[in-house]
Amino acid sequence: MEKKKKRYTVKTGCPQCGCTQTTVMSEKELKERYGHVPNFDMECGECMAKFSTPAKDACPEWDKECQMKQSQGV
Repeated sequence: MEKKKKRYTVKTGCPQCGCTQTTVMSEKELKERYGHVPNFDMECGECMAKFSTPAKDACPEWDKECQMKQSQGV
């Protein structure tokens, strides 16, 4: 039986046009795209506006995991 990989949901809303975006990613995909940073740099798929959103708001479970790793010195 294959082990199920943990998935993370990134939810954002564009401050310019109000469009929302939800993306589901694996841990590897999140690390490659964002890494362990306090803010995610985003781009709206509708109006192409670029904006930053706090990781704790966009993906609370990823932010929590990053904080756990930092407290463990990883």
